[in-house]
Amino acid sequence: MAVNLKARDFLKELDFTKKELAFLLDLSRDLKRARYTGNEVKQMAGKNVALFFEKASTRTRCAFQVGANQQGAGSTYLGPDGSHIGHKESIADTARVLSRFYDGIEFRGFEHSAVEELAKYSDVPVWNGLTNEWHPTQMLADFLTMIEHGRGKSVEDITYTYMGDAHSNMGRSLLVMGAIMGSDVRICSPKHLWPPEDVQDSAHERAEESGARVMLTEDPDEALPGADFVMTDVWVSMGEPDSVWNERIKLLTPYQVNSAAMAKTGNPHAKFMHCLPAFHDTDTEVGKDVAEKTGMDQGLEVSTEVFNSKANIAFDEAENRMHTIKAIMVATIGDI
Repeated sequence: MAVNLKARDFLKELDFTKKELAFLLDLSRDLKRARYTGNEVKQMAGKNVALFFEKASTRTRCAFQVGANQQGAGSTYLGPDGSHIGHKESIADTARVLSRFYDGIEFRGFEHSAVEELAKYSDVPVWNGLTNEWHPTQMLADFLTMIEHGRGKSVEDITYTYMGDAHSNMGRSLLVMGAIMGSDVRICSPKHLWPPEDVQDSAHERAEESGARVMLTEDPDEALPGADFVMTDVWVSMGEPDSVWNERIKLLTPYQVNSAAMAKTGNPHAKFMHCLPAFHDTDTEVGKDVAEKTGMDQGLEVSTEVFNSKANIAFDEAENRMHTIKAIMVATIGDI
């Protein structure tokens, strides 16, 4: 597939065509195979990348650092307290400085406008590790995982249902990514938690181009039948106040991914996916606290039973963060 993504920023899914995203998925697959077979070629030797995090991270940070290392590049982690960006130095000036030292810059933060400004003033590619509005690196990992577990189905034949808070970056990104790729995508949540109207409009426009089937519904009985994959995310995102928990639990408990929800797919091969971390038991401070206050001691957005079942492929999904992030870096600054 003849695609050239050299020096491109990677900010949100809508910036790319189906062909370009398919290329990144193919490259991710090839890099993963090369790693597993011991045939990996270092295509970023001598490169250096800056990893800037306003938000704490486990998978995104590890994926970028390990992926860069495996491809021969150095990396510098700048945590929430490791930079003057936005405090003593503007985003624009930070971009100008980092561009002199690094070949690529990753940003994981709050407002999407911040990563856009970073990209505007940077002379090297900028990669969005997550913002409040979009989560494009996760989308590549999700689609690679669905292709691997899709029992031979193409992306156009895959059906997936997202349950929960769809106004989040995951809800928005899953809606537009499925629309771009031509999948059957169902977004299921209370209507006022659907993605914004402009995002819905963009998804419908891209669906017309790709032949995707797009559904937004409040009814799990409408969204789940025939699904190959059922997805969810935490009900309260990082940075939101704890006071939101009671409201979200009341609203979203009917959208919990539990055994009953999985059964509604009518698909004995249906798989469960989650971008993690997941509140599926009381082994975390948040999980324990919420359980004590609400009595929900068998999971929040996903039940303990489903999370511990063979249907759960969230850890394959987590591993694929590294392979797909590696593909983004290789495609934009690597020697290919």
